[in-house]
Amino acid sequence: MRKYVIINSDEVQNIDFNQVLEKSENTIRYSQDKTKTFIKFEDTEVPSFLEGKEQFNSEEILSILSGPEWTENSGE
Repeated sequence: MRKYVIINSDEVQNIDFNQVLEKSENTIRYSQDKTKTFIKFEDTEVPSFLEGKEQFNSEEILSILSGPEWTENSGE
């Protein structure tokens, strides 16, 4: 099962891309204001740089990512 963790954008430099499913800094999605991003990984082992951070399952992260902080409002 995959797990997801939201991190601040300034933490991207700490990501070990060998421990997560993203391939590089160029393949991660940012919040609308570019202050946050999220990382996904298989829950068999939590990457050391994500230990202690709140984890979300697929349903939870989809709900978060469908909110205004992550989705462009095309009605404006």
